[in-house]
Amino acid sequence: MSEAREWENTELSPRERAVALVAAMTLEQKISQLHGNMETIDIYGLGAQAKDEEEMAQLAAQIRVERHVAALPELGIPRFRITNGPVGVGMGDGTPSPPATALPMTIGVAASFDPELAYAYGDVIGNETAALGQHVLEGPGVCLHRTAIAGRNFEYFSEDPYLSGVMGVEVTKAIQNHGIIAMAKHYAVNDQEYERFRTNVEVDEHVLREMYLLPFEMVVKDGQVASVMSAYNRVRGTYATENRYLLNDVLRRDWGFEGYVQSDFWSCRSAAASLNAGMDHEMPDAKWLNETNIKNALNDTSLEIETVDRALVRRYTQMFRFGQYEKAYAPVEIDAEANGAVSRRIGGQMAVLLKNDDALLPLSTDAGSILIVGQSKYAEFACQGGGGSSKVDPLYTVDPEPGLKDVIADLGGSATVSSVIVERDLSNLDAAVEAAKSADVVLIMAGLIATEGADSETMDMPHRQSEMIAKLLPANANTVVVLKNSAPVLMPWIDDAATVIEVWNQGAEDGHVVGDLVFGSVNPSGKVPTSYPRNAEDTLMHGHPERYPGTDEGEGWPTIRYSEGLEMGYRWHQANNVAPLFAFGYGLSYTSFELSDVTVDAGSTPDSGPLTVRATVTNTGERDGAEVVQVYLGFPEGTGQPPKRLVGFAKVDVAAGASEQVEIVIDPDATNHPLSVWSYAAQGFAVPQGEFTVYVGTSSEDDSNVSTFTV
Repeated sequence: MSEAREWENTELSPRERAVALVAAMTLEQKISQLHGNMETIDIYGLGAQAKDEEEMAQLAAQIRVERHVAALPELGIPRFRITNGPVGVGMGDGTPSPPATALPMTIGVAASFDPELAYAYGDVIGNETAALGQHVLEGPGVCLHRTAIAGRNFEYFSEDPYLSGVMGVEVTKAIQNHGIIAMAKHYAVNDQEYERFRTNVEVDEHVLREMYLLPFEMVVKDGQVASVMSAYNRVRGTYATENRYLLNDVLRRDWGFEGYVQSDFWSCRSAAASLNAGMDHEMPDAKWLNETNIKNALNDTSLEIETVDRALVRRYTQMFRFGQYEKAYAPVEIDAEANGAVSRRIGGQMAVLLKNDDALLPLSTDAGSILIVGQSKYAEFACQGGGGSSKVDPLYTVDPEPGLKDVIADLGGSATVSSVIVERDLSNLDAAVEAAKSADVVLIMAGLIATEGADSETMDMPHRQSEMIAKLLPANANTVVVLKNSAPVLMPWIDDAATVIEVWNQGAEDGHVVGDLVFGSVNPSGKVPTSYPRNAEDTLMHGHPERYPGTDEGEGWPTIRYSEGLEMGYRWHQANNVAPLFAFGYGLSYTSFELSDVTVDAGSTPDSGPLTVRATVTNTGERDGAEVVQVYLGFPEGTGQPPKRLVGFAKVDVAAGASEQVEIVIDPDATNHPLSVWSYAAQGFAVPQGEFTVYVGTSSEDDSNVSTFTV
C-alpha cells in the first residue's frame, strides 16, 4: 500500500488513520471539511415567531434538508450524512427528509425506569439511521427538565440526572452498535428554548457538576459516545461553542472524551475562538468556518493549523472507528412492521397510571359503547409529538378510534367505539357533553405537544382543554382521562377525576398502545420521571424571574440564574416541604405490590466498597405486573444537599401471587458519583464524612424502609 493512502490501512488504529488522512489534505480541503453544506438560512428568532407546534413545523419546513458534509472523492472521503433523531430519525440528509418510525417521546422512555427498554428504543433509531444510509444521529438529548414548560422536554429524559444518564447511556450504546455516531446534546444547560440564541446561564460549579453535567459525564464514560453537540446559549457569559472550560477542561481533560464536538445548527459564533475552545465542526453551513475566516485567522495567528488538524482528526477518528469511510451509501427499506411492533411494546411500558380510584381500568372489551372525546390532535389522530427539528415523517400512524377497534377485535370483544371531536374554541362542547351522557364509557383524550424553539407560556394544556375536561367529567361516572403530554401539566380538575393515565406522545402506534393499556393487554408500570406540581405557584421559578425567563443585568441579553442550586424537581419539593400532585417515581398498577425483607449492606468501608440493597417484591394482586424498586440517599448534615438523591433502581416483573428478589448494587466509584459531592477544595468529587440515610421504596416519597450508615 502506498504511503499516500496510508489512511486506508485498516490494520492501523482509527486515530492513526485519521492523522494520516489529515496529513494528506490541502488547506482548502481541510477547510471544506470543517462545516456542513446546507444553504444558509437565517433562523435567529424562528422559534420566537411560532405560536404553536403547527406554526413551528411550517417555519421549519422552509429549511432545506441537506444535513451533510461534502464528499472528497479524491481522498475517498464519503458524503458525511447527519440526521436528527432523539425521538426517531427526523430531518435526515435528503430532500425531502426520509420517513421513519415515529417513536414515543424520550420523556416516556425515562418513565419506564427500564434500561433494557431504553436500549430497545435506541436500537430502533440506530437500525433506521443505518438503513437510511446516514452516519450521525443527533441524540440522545440529556439536558434536564428544570422547568416543566421547556420546549424540548419531550426529547430529554427527566428532571433527575442519574435516571437521565442511565437511559442516555443505553440509547447511546444501542445507536452506536449499528455503526452510527451518536451525539449527546445539548452541551450544556440548554434547559429552555426562550431566547436560546442570546440567553446566558449562571450556575454554581457544584450544581453544574452534580446535576446538569452528570448525564453527559455518564454518556461519555459509560456510553463511549462518539460526539457531543454544543448548545446555543451562553454559560457564565461565554457561548457554549466558545466555552473552553466546558469543551476542553471538563469534557476532555476531566472525562477523557475522545470524540468530536459539533455545533448546534447556527450556534457557532466565531472561527478562531470556537476552534480554539474545542468545537470541531460547524453545522449546518460555513457561516464562520469558511475559507476567508480560517485563512485570515491563520494569517494573524489567532488560529494555528494544528488546531484545524486536531478538529478534523477528532471527527475522522470516529468515522474510522465505526467503519464509515469504507461503507458505501446503499439505503434499504425500513422494516416498518417490525419496528412498529417494538414501538408499540415500548409505548405500553412507559405509561403511568396516575389514578384508578374506582378500579375502572382495565376496561372489559365487552364494555358496551365507548366514546372517545377530545380535541383533534389527541382524540382524532395519532399523537405524534416533537415539533421542530425532531419531527419525524412517519411511515404510518394508528389513530385512536381504529386502534381501539383493532385491540377489541384481536381480543374477541364486542364493545363499540365512536368519537366526538371537540373544536379548539369549545364551540361544540355542549354537544360532546350530551354524547358522553349516553355512552357506557368515556375516554377523554387531552394533552400537550411541545416544540423546539418555544417554551410553553404556562403549564396548562393548550386550547382550554382543562376547561373541556372539567365540563365532561360530571357527564359520566365511567370516565377515563387519557393524557398525551410532552411534559407534566397542571390538572385543576384532578379531584373530580377518578381515573387518569398518562401515556405521553406515543407517535405511530398511538391507537394500539392506548387500546392495549385501557383493555389490560398491558399492565401500566411506568413511573413519573418529572414531578407534577399541584399549582403553578409550586414551582422553583414562581416569583423568581431571575430563574426564568431571566433578567437583563445590563449586558443586553437575559441572564438566567440557577439560584435554586441543587433544589430542582423532587429535590425542590422535598427541600421546601411542598407536596407535588404526583411525585417523582410514583406510578400505580392494575395489581398491587408489597416490599419486604429490605436489607442494606454498606460493608465495613462504605466510601470504598459497594452499597448493596436487597428486597423482596411480592405481587399481592390478581394480575401479572412490574414494579420499580428505588433507592435514594440522604446526605450527612452540613453538606448542603437536598433531602434525597436517586442513586439506584431496578424494574422487576412479578407474576400474580409470586415474589421476586431484587438486588441493587451502588458503587461509590460509579460515574454518577452516588455517595459524593463536588469539593471546591479538591476540585473533584469526594465522599463526605457523617451519617447517610438510605430510603428504599417505590417512589421518591416512600419512607417505609429507612436505614443509615456512617462514613
